[in-house]
Amino acid sequence: MAILDLLDLPAALPPYTPLVGLDPGEKTIGVAVSDVTRTVASPLETIRREKFTKDAEALFRLMDSRGALGIVIGLPVNMDGTEGTRAQSNRALARNLLRLRDLPIAFWDERLSTAAVTRVLIDEHDVNRKRRAEVVDKMAAAWILQGALERLRNAQT
Repeated sequence: MAILDLLDLPAALPPYTPLVGLDPGEKTIGVAVSDVTRTVASPLETIRREKFTKDAEALFRLMDSRGALGIVIGLPVNMDGTEGTRAQSNRALARNLLRLRDLPIAFWDERLSTAAVTRVLIDEHDVNRKRRAEVVDKMAAAWILQGALERLRNAQT
């Protein structure tokens, strides 16, 4: 497969297959998964980054266990719409994953996703700093994936 526009992603997948959402950071990769109808995103796991091949193996194990066949990767676009080094790093992650497995990948603008999730954890759930550190990456991945799922749903109507 290839890196696709988000709106082309569903056509590249069999029906009723979940998507995985990723929030790649320097030390971790937050992972979320959708349901088979691609309606709801749920936080799944946080992968501690080691070496790329080990990280990819962990991701592919998660995908295989859920039957997920496509990936949405958060793209940290700057507020002015430009792409910095983190966006370039996430694009490189996608290219490297494609070298290991043939699957459709799309990007979703993740501006402020981690900040939004952190705010929800503090304001609405009063989660302490230690617990936030444990869950924020996979919750940010769910935030990213949910945004992409809603965009796909709105494109159908």
